[in-house]
Amino acid sequence: MAAILVAFVVGSVNPATIVARLLGRDLSASVSGNPGATNAGRVLGARWGVVVGVLDVAKGLVPTYLALRWGGVHLAYVVGVAAVLGHVFSPFLRGRGGKGVATALGAVVGVQPLFGIAMLVVFGVVVALGRWVAGASLAAAVVLVVLGVLAGAGLMGSALMPGGGWWTTAWAVVLAGIVVSRHRANILGWWRARGLAGA
Repeated sequence: MAAILVAFVVGSVNPATIVARLLGRDLSASVSGNPGATNAGRVLGARWGVVVGVLDVAKGLVPTYLALRWGGVHLAYVVGVAAVLGHVFSPFLRGRGGKGVATALGAVVGVQPLFGIAMLVVFGVVVALGRWVAGASLAAAVVLVVLGVLAGAGLMGSALMPGGGWWTTAWAVVLAGIVVSRHRANILGWWRARGLAGA
């Protein structure tokens, strides 16, 4: 229980907001208002966006990796989800937070690095082709679910993937669900744009 609580608190610390305040900026009143790496990059510059992104990944990676080493795969799964929930619903930001993509990626890499590599590849391809970070995030979430289902069905080798089983499926679905739910506005905007285009 202590590991889960610590992971939530670590995830709750928001590097984007901290860096912006140090630079005399307010992310909540800038561009999308989202306290995450993408908005930090838009408001503070690409270099700071990368710094924030790396720190957000580390918030998910470090607690998850330590939980894997000290408590096993199942604890690592729960700790990773706790870190992402901390980022998304930070008590330091009165329940607000980022969209959870980078922290979720860190949580995935910490316990299932091959999943993380696949997500990164898909994310990079979508961004390169469409210049749409939200779409790339959603595509990476879909990849996570697909890999989780394959793992649950026993279609991935256990030698390369610790744990496995339907715990992995549930974990993948929960993490992907958090990311997708945080992109509701982007999804609705996309559908509206399609509707207008077809009218």
